[in-house]
Amino acid sequence: MILIEKTVISDDVKDKLFVCDLEKCKGACCVEGDLGAPLEDDELPILDDIYEKVKPYLSEAGNQAIEQQGKYILDEENEYSTPTINGKECAYAIYDEKGILKCGIELAYRDGKVPFQKPISCHLYPIRITRYDDYDAINYNQWHICSDACVLGESLNVPVYKFLKEPLIRKYGKNWYDELVREIEE
Repeated sequence: MILIEKTVISDDVKDKLFVCDLEKCKGACCVEGDLGAPLEDDELPILDDIYEKVKPYLSEAGNQAIEQQGKYILDEENEYSTPTINGKECAYAIYDEKGILKCGIELAYRDGKVPFQKPISCHLYPIRITRYDDYDAINYNQWHICSDACVLGESLNVPVYKFLKEPLIRKYGKNWYDELVREIEE
């Protein structure tokens, strides 16, 4: 376990090897599970603000789900997540020509239409953050749908924290990430 500022980082974040292999999994993390993507409170007004610009990037079914359920939903644990299409894929996800799920928000971001890349929970996956009063617990979420990503990560020798450098810096800042690297490499 690694302690940095107000975070507790699981050893799996440094020890497990992982590189997304979208050609094989087809973006299964956007469709598997009980709910849509977890959202942070500060992301809710962002989704409200960007929806009209993201809307053209989404599927008809995704836009219908958002119109019916809202841009985000409150679950039974009092936490927010993205709506889903018929309880399956995230309403903000869209299939590309290869049948791979991509994030419509991220597509709009890459085209310069919106300043928000995508929910941080998606950007950080396979890391999941559990918030407590005094700290964040940062854990690697091992899931069978990502077995190909583990194989690819192993073949390339890329640990989770290196694969997720950009989103970890986005979430906690460059100084925090540099400290994480120092702690791991010492």
